[in-house]
Amino acid sequence: SFVSARQLEMQPSTNIIDAIAHQPGVSQITTGSGISKPVIRGLGFNHVVVVNDGVRQEGQQWGDEHGIEIDPASVHSVEILKGPASLMYGSDAMAGVLIFHSAPTLAKGDMSANFSTGYQTNNGLFDYSLNFDGNQGGFVWNTRYSGKMAHAYKNKYDGYVFGSSLREQALSQLLGWNYRQGHSHLTLDYYHLTPGIVEGERDEKTGELEIPDGYDAKSYGKPMPYQQIHHYKAVLDNSWFLGDGNLKLLLGYQQNRRQEFEEEENPKECGLDFMLHTVNYDLHYLSPEMNGWKFSIGVNGMWQQSINKGTEFLIPAYHLFDYGVFATVSKKIGKLNLSGGIRYDHRHLHSEADSFRFQAFKRSFEGVTGSIGLAYEILPDFNIKLNLARGFRAPNISELSSNGVHEGTQRYELGNTGLKPENSWQFDLGLDYSSPIISAELSLFANRINHYIYSEKLADENGQPVLIDDTPAYQFTSGDARILGGEASIDIHPVEHLHFGNTFSYVNSVQLHQPSESKYLPFTPAPRWISDVRYEFVCNGRTFDHLFVKLQMDCNLRQNHYFAANDTETATPSYTLLNMYAGTDVKLHGKRLLSLYLSGENITNRAYQNHLSRLKYLAENTVTGRRGVYNIGRNFCIKVVVPIEL
Repeated sequence: SFVSARQLEMQPSTNIIDAIAHQPGVSQITTGSGISKPVIRGLGFNHVVVVNDGVRQEGQQWGDEHGIEIDPASVHSVEILKGPASLMYGSDAMAGVLIFHSAPTLAKGDMSANFSTGYQTNNGLFDYSLNFDGNQGGFVWNTRYSGKMAHAYKNKYDGYVFGSSLREQALSQLLGWNYRQGHSHLTLDYYHLTPGIVEGERDEKTGELEIPDGYDAKSYGKPMPYQQIHHYKAVLDNSWFLGDGNLKLLLGYQQNRRQEFEEEENPKECGLDFMLHTVNYDLHYLSPEMNGWKFSIGVNGMWQQSINKGTEFLIPAYHLFDYGVFATVSKKIGKLNLSGGIRYDHRHLHSEADSFRFQAFKRSFEGVTGSIGLAYEILPDFNIKLNLARGFRAPNISELSSNGVHEGTQRYELGNTGLKPENSWQFDLGLDYSSPIISAELSLFANRINHYIYSEKLADENGQPVLIDDTPAYQFTSGDARILGGEASIDIHPVEHLHFGNTFSYVNSVQLHQPSESKYLPFTPAPRWISDVRYEFVCNGRTFDHLFVKLQMDCNLRQNHYFAANDTETATPSYTLLNMYAGTDVKLHGKRLLSLYLSGENITNRAYQNHLSRLKYLAENTVTGRRGVYNIGRNFCIKVVVPIEL
């Protein structure tokens, strides 16, 4: 599926994953309102590859509370690939790929600027972004600076949730040259996020969330504890035309530093401190079309080095190198499109010894993946798609060798060096129909995963949680899994300007050969039904353009399929959120002067917990008997976008 620039512009959000989480088949694992991890069809973490500036984003994404280090304002559009995409992207693309596209470069002689700002009432979120780009004689540039800050969010049950505040800054710079034979672009990015850590400690008498002395829940300053994330990225993107074919070379460097500050007595001393260096490379050739045939060949991969610089340790320092070679082919025969390909991956991982808790080890993983698919136009408005793909994922460093307290998740995590790589077979069936009145789409999938890796809460022989350093212990293990599900959507527009849309997403994730308490996979999203009515009052008006109002019902059904072993997960009741959106372009002399968007989400102020919220498992409120912290309450948002043509 595809999310356009206009859709991203209209959707209020706290981060880029939050902005696309309403798409069918896409969910998010959240830590408060500031940190989101993508989930595609029930699989998240290292099962989803995120591509930005042409390279895969690498930022310790194995962590539960590690978000995506991308400035939402810099994303022009999003492409969502569902299903195993290991053929093109290698290990970790077992669930799919999120491709964040930057804005295309302008035509020669053009320059433009853009300013946007927004405010959200619930957590006082204020953001802004300023952009200036152009193309003069083939020399292209794009400069953007963004900032964001928010205090703690609130809901009906918890009041203000101390530790859910955040601050964000981002700077990006594109410099390049467009010439007749291709282009060469250099992109430099800096992203800085300072999110708090919600611990959920409560006053035993009142049940209210505690706020440490000297702190204010509505402060925009740093709470204690908090994280500090710095992400630097440089990408050199080269593309050359060779006849009617195309040769592309991408080289990238990323540095990710993630720190956790926990001690009030030593506020400048961090506990966990990860430094990750990544070099990405991708070289591939795409042929011209020859009698309906097209093919591509290439090699891509990465080199990594991770260093521990803090006083606490969770994973060992390590080195990683991988490569993958692939070939794809496609053929068009009338109304039939055939495509397929094959890939070989090899990954080598070497961890370093630590005198306190880690022993050195080396592991190598390899896999062969591929896919074959067809698309056929049954009728002019009716198409069918079939695809069979094999996925591959090597265990990450956390799954193999964690040994320490992860403060952000309140877990003592234990790795397992004996884990095998995951591999999967997935079959997809897609049907789509469009007419002047109805547009409909149905996507079904069946996925079989061998050696599926997950984290299980440990218990002793009496069923009591195992504690290490006074923290519940979790151990990585694996098993075989079967995932079934799909998405259905229909949009009815019986009269001009009126749209009635519905989408439904469902995932059923089962572990094979397991007792009932271990039957279902953890972090499986609940069935979700989104229904909305949109009416566009004015289109191509003299002063107003695209003036619309949309009413939306977001219904998350009860999730009874959860990983119950040792109380790792619990059931989640159903809930329905009512949202309202409105917006318009304001024109002057036929040109867009500004765009204004208003929204109200969770208008009824419903207290709820999403099944994929990590805050759901914090301490129980002994006064009310409710466990954990609830999601954000009623929230109104205003957003203004001002384009400037130069």
